[in-house]
Parts: sequence; structure tokens; C-alpha cells
Amino acid sequence: MSTSARRLLGALLVAEGQLTSDELEEVLRLQDGSGERLGEIVIRRGLAPEGAVMGALARQLGLEYRSPPLRPAPEAVALLPAEVARRRLLLPLALGPRTLEVAMGDPLDLAAIDELQFRAGRRVEVVLTDPSALLRALEEAYPDATGHASGPASGSAPGPTSAPVRGSGHGREPTRTEGSSGAASSGTDGGESSMGRLVNALLERAISNGASDIHVEPGPEGLVVRERVDGVLRRMSDIGPEARRTLLSRIKVVAGMDIAVRRRPQDGGFAFTHRTGRLSLRVSTLPVEGGEKAVLRILDPTAVPGDLDGLGLASGTLAGLRGLLESGGGVILTAGPTGSGKSSTLFGALGELDRSRLNVVTLEDPIEYRVEGVNQVQVQPRAGLTFPAALRAVLRQDPDVLMVGEIRDRETAEIVMAAAVTGHLVLSTIHTTDAPGGITRLLQMGVPPHLVAGGLAGIVAQRLLRRCCRACRGDARGCGACHEGYRGRTGVFQLLTMTERLREKVMTGAGTGELRRQAREEGMGTMADDARRKVAEGITTPHEVARVLHRDPGEARPCSRCGTPVPPEARGCPGCGTPLGRHCVCSRRLHEDWRYCPECLRPRPPAPD
Repeated sequence: MSTSARRLLGALLVAEGQLTSDELEEVLRLQDGSGERLGEIVIRRGLAPEGAVMGALARQLGLEYRSPPLRPAPEAVALLPAEVARRRLLLPLALGPRTLEVAMGDPLDLAAIDELQFRAGRRVEVVLTDPSALLRALEEAYPDATGHASGPASGSAPGPTSAPVRGSGHGREPTRTEGSSGAASSGTDGGESSMGRLVNALLERAISNGASDIHVEPGPEGLVVRERVDGVLRRMSDIGPEARRTLLSRIKVVAGMDIAVRRRPQDGGFAFTHRTGRLSLRVSTLPVEGGEKAVLRILDPTAVPGDLDGLGLASGTLAGLRGLLESGGGVILTAGPTGSGKSSTLFGALGELDRSRLNVVTLEDPIEYRVEGVNQVQVQPRAGLTFPAALRAVLRQDPDVLMVGEIRDRETAEIVMAAAVTGHLVLSTIHTTDAPGGITRLLQMGVPPHLVAGGLAGIVAQRLLRRCCRACRGDARGCGACHEGYRGRTGVFQLLTMTERLREKVMTGAGTGELRRQAREEGMGTMADDARRKVAEGITTPHEVARVLHRDPGEARPCSRCGTPVPPEARGCPGCGTPLGRHCVCSRRLHEDWRYCPECLRPRPPAPD
């Protein structure tokens, strides 16, 4: 599809001289109040010829436009019963060995296309034509028993379908009616409006519930819609099989995607106005067994944390992190899996800075929050603006503070560390289970140890735990204000601050266990410690801690005999001396089925009495 075919219908009509900008704004105002489609209003008010509107729509959708009069081939007309042609408002034009060419007023009526392909046993090729010409051709091709034409009961022409008409390049809010016809409806307008209302209702409900994501995925019968609230997916609604493809097509249309592409992933987005404000939705589709899956990420661009106070950091951790920020140099990383709140911590850290006196630049993919006083750069890999390329360009812009969305490769990591060594403050994220693991990950990427030791200032590892509902105080049955006794989330954190001893360990190639021991000796806590404090304060529950944390890599386990905490790397209990497994004299831990040590080949020592 060409670039012009992807442009918005209103913009195409203005660019082609069919509408003025003032006329387009007037049409959009009328559309908001009436629910009509853009093309219908333009034609009804006589602002542009019918053929010009349908021609522009055809170019937008990458379809052929067939000007009247229509001349259907008799063998093509004979394939489709008159009742189906009138009900679906389509006209077979030409019959090929494997194809059937069909004129339609609504090319997004996928249910009609599916029905026609089933009846004809051929691939349907859609062409667009004028609605009035389509009705006249239907009357001539399918006369009733008395020889008179029998058109749709309403006697009105099918309105032109409109893809997104204004907004960003990704699409626009689905509160204006456009898109595909509903499969359960006998007409085009009612089905399309009902599908638009369904999408709106799902969005309204999910946003009101505080959902961060909506999952639309194939189920045993139709579609299953789930919402992620406070990090947990839960079933939201079931959609019948008759609306399966129509709902996904509707979502694709408002997100600016190609509805004809079903066998490869697509990304898009649109804006949605909710009573809480204007939200951004990122949409991703993925071919899966049984059809397609769509995930809608709900983002509030104004919900950026203003500082670090509301994130759940303990007083000591908060003071330590602020100390790193005040130093004005080095790399500060947030570590954790996807959805652990790393970006919120980074933006909270930016909020602590005096941005009026600093040149702060962020590199993001995508930009989720809008931050005043920050120069935000959207990374565009397809255009050559990768993280490394953008970083090099930014370093020529006299920056004081850099924020890089994620360290994904060696090149990015080396540039970040080199920038920190030269005096810049750099904030970024990395995917590791705990803070010491972040150091090892950088070294595994191939970053030279001297850059890691010299550039890294500290790492904050974190997870998000659901908070107990204040109304029912964590009752598992929940209440009207919560789900399963939880409402909202808070963070649990682990702060590793680089010290001279740790830098020496990095330079000598120490492993994760040795780095973790050294950091613990110098005061680093664990996320489990932080979680236990929050349980004691009634903020969350042991069940929630167990669900999220599992077992902290640096957490000591209790001895099975005396209960004394045993460090992970210990050979035995420091409280009672009970050995943890069997060890060779060379210190290698031996598995139960080993008869010899794989390191020194000594025989396995006998079991103690």
C-alpha cells in the first residue's frame, strides 16, 4: 500500500481540493454530534461529489475505485442470491477461475466478504464504487418477481465507510463512528455503530477498573477479553464468534493498522477521551493459533511520577538513591522484569532534578509520559535512529543528564558507561533479577570491566506488590472497591551502591555470588527484607509477596535443624554446623549420584556418622 493510501480520509479530501480545512472542521463537529461517518456527511451536505469521496476512500484503503455505470457479468450475478446481495449491499461484477470481483459500499464488512467467499468458493477482490450507483446496479441485476427493482427496505444508499479521519498517525479516539460493519447486523450502519459502541464500552470499563492492558484473544467460542489490573490478568468479557473478526478489524482501523494483514504482527495506536482525561493506547496484534490476538496498552501521558516519594521506597533506600542523584555523575540503573515499575522510578528520579538549570534528554521507545523541561527523543530503528545512534547525537548536544529507556546491547552499554566516566549522569534500565546481577549482565554483554567499575554508580532492583484494600483490609473475598482484597500497587526495592571494594571486585572478574556477598557486607538489603517490612506495616500480604518474589537470589534460607539464616553460598549452617549437602575436600559441591569429584577426581568421601 502506498504512503498516500495510508493517509486519513479527511486529510486526503483536503489535499485533493475537495474540502477546505474549515469545511473539514465543520464536518468533524457534525460527526461528533450525529455519529454519522465522515463520507456520509460530506456527500449529504454536497461539499464534495460522491465519486470524489469514494475515490479518496479507495486510495486510503488501497482498493480499486470503479466509476459508474457498473456492468456486472451475468455468471457472476448468478453466483449470489438476490436476498444476500440486497442484505449485504454488494454486487458481483466478474468471475475468474479463482477470484470473484465484487463492488461494495462498505469494504470493511468482513462478515459479508467471508459469507461471499464461502458461497462462491473463490477469493473475493473488493472494488469501491458510489453508493447510489451500487443501488441502481443492484436494482437492475436483481429485479423482483414483478420486474420491478427491490432495493434495501430503507431505500437509502449505503454510506461510505471511513477509516480514522484525524488525530495522530496511529489513528484517533474510537468515540467517532467509523470502521467495519457488525456481523450480527443486517445493515451496514447499525452493525458498525454497535461494534464501535462495543469497543468504547470495553475501554470505558477497563479504564474505570484501573487496567493497564486489555487482551483480546481467540477462545474456544469467539473471543476472550481480559484486563490486567494491578499486574494480574482477569477475565473481562466473552465475545461471540459472529463478531470475532469484526471486533479485531474495528480495533485495527482506529489504531491505523492494515485490516487485510492477519499473518504478521502489527503495531499502532490511537487516543481515547475518558472522563478522567485524554489517554493514549498502544495496540499490538500477533498471529496466533486460531486467529489473531490484540493487546491494548492504556497509557496516561500525564501520570508521570513527580518525585520518588510515592513509589514505596524505604527511608534508607530513598536517601541512598537521592545521594546518587545529587552526585551528578555515573550510571544509575533500575533492574527488574517487564512491568516491575522501572520506568516510573526513572521518571520519579527525573522529577527530583532541577530541570530548569539542566539539559535533560531522554531516549525512549516508545515515549509513554510527557515531562515538562525534558527533551524527549523517540527512537526509530527503521529510520536508522537506534539507541546507539541517538546516544552519539545527544552527546553532541551538551547534555547534563541522559535517560536511556533500556540497555539492550553492548554498543549502547559502552556508550552509556563512557558518557558516565566523562561526567554525565545517566539513568537507564536493565533486565536482571536483582541488583548484583546487573553488574554481571553488563560484563556478559562485553562491556570492559574498567568501564563498568568507573561508570556505574548504583543499581536499584525492584518489583511491584499489590496493596491491601483500605476498605476491606485485604479480605480475599474483596469488596466493592477492590478485587481479591487488593487495590493499587507499591514497590519493593534493593539498592546497590558501588563502593571501592565492589569496583575492585569488578576489575578482578568476581562472579555474581561474590559481588552479592560484598554488597551485603557493605549494607545492601534484599527485596525480601523490604517486602517483610511492608507486610509488618499491613501494606501487603505474605501471599502477595510469595506470588511476586518467589525467592530472592540473595536471601538467606533458614537452616532445617536450628532455623538460623544460612547465606546462599555457605557450605553449612553458621548456627549449628549442619553441612548443606556433601562437599569434596577441594570445596566442590557434590551431587547425590556422583561417585567422584569432577574437579579433582577424588573418590566421594563417606557420609558422616
